[in-house]
Amino acid sequence: MKSELFAADNLEINDGQRFALQNSHMLRVSLGPDVLAVKGGMVAFQGQVRFDHERSGSMAKLIKKVVSSEDIPLMRVSGQGEVFFAQEAGNVHLITLEGDGISVNGRNLLAFDAAMEWDINRVRGAGMMAGGLFNTTVRGTGTVALCTVGKPVLLDCSQQPTFVDVQAAVAWSSNLVPNVVSSMNMKSMLRGGSGEAFQYSFHGPGFVVVQPYEWVAPASGSGGNGGAGGLIGDLLKG
Repeated sequence: MKSELFAADNLEINDGQRFALQNSHMLRVSLGPDVLAVKGGMVAFQGQVRFDHERSGSMAKLIKKVVSSEDIPLMRVSGQGEVFFAQEAGNVHLITLEGDGISVNGRNLLAFDAAMEWDINRVRGAGMMAGGLFNTTVRGTGTVALCTVGKPVLLDCSQQPTFVDVQAAVAWSSNLVPNVVSSMNMKSMLRGGSGEAFQYSFHGPGFVVVQPYEWVAPASGSGGNGGAGGLIGDLLKG
């Protein structure tokens, strides 16, 4: 049997790395310590692998998940073997944390070392008009895998104020504290506006990652796991 499918660059990599890019659209994780991954992100695995719902860990974090649009349904992946993750053929990027942290749009998060800490934070100045924007912060030592739609750009926020559409922002340095600002006056908003009403405002030592795609903003009032029903469901899960 012959086919270009059998070319060497399509074969499973075996470079000894725990987190590695199988290709630009697929993450390969060699298990040992547990991994936390977004539910639905697993596309294949080999070996003896177990997938369990990951509880929020505290009532405060659970409530944040319910009231925010930053609903990241995580699963704990454990056992021995290799697991492959992907999200709609998006571009996968690996970030190694060395005791520091990164803030991530939950829709761009793919997987990270389970030993690291994570939490959900509300962005300052993000009121009802901006949809109550939230982000997920991961801290510690280990690897975080992100997934972007298209090839992103990395912007340095230390030299001048940097403004990013809230639905295109992928991740930023955890030491940066963004504000949500509006570039549209009230008269313009009442007339329909330009569709570019809210941006994150960054200024300080650090970076922000921007993808060439804007997520569709969640419908008003549809945050988290669906309100109280989602809260009860999360409490009942493993």
